[in-house]
Amino acid sequence: MDKGEHLDEAVAMLEKARALRPLDGFIADSVGWAYYRLDAIRTRRGPRRGCAARASAPDVNDHLGDAYWRVGRKIDARFQWQHALQLNPDAKQKPLIERKLQFGLDSVSASGS
Repeated sequence: MDKGEHLDEAVAMLEKARALRPLDGFIADSVGWAYYRLDAIRTRRGPRRGCAARASAPDVNDHLGDAYWRVGRKIDARFQWQHALQLNPDAKQKPLIERKLQFGLDSVSASGS
């Protein structure tokens, strides 16, 4: 999925996993990320569920911010990115989140990061 290959198959597999373990925040986050990658967010329930189940994970909050940005919810996106920063993301995540807060998601995507 992260390579952008076989996304439809990845989503199908993740949806099957979510059906088997509906309360698993890691799976719910992955489902939300897959829909984000497909640029076809049918519902925003997936990323939010992941965030609720793993509210203290910076990567989940970062992904939720990305999903919000893509659907035009810029204020919500910035809120989630700020929250992700407060959760002490790793050294690789932190500068990307800071850049999103300063310039928006499009600046990170355009830079190839």
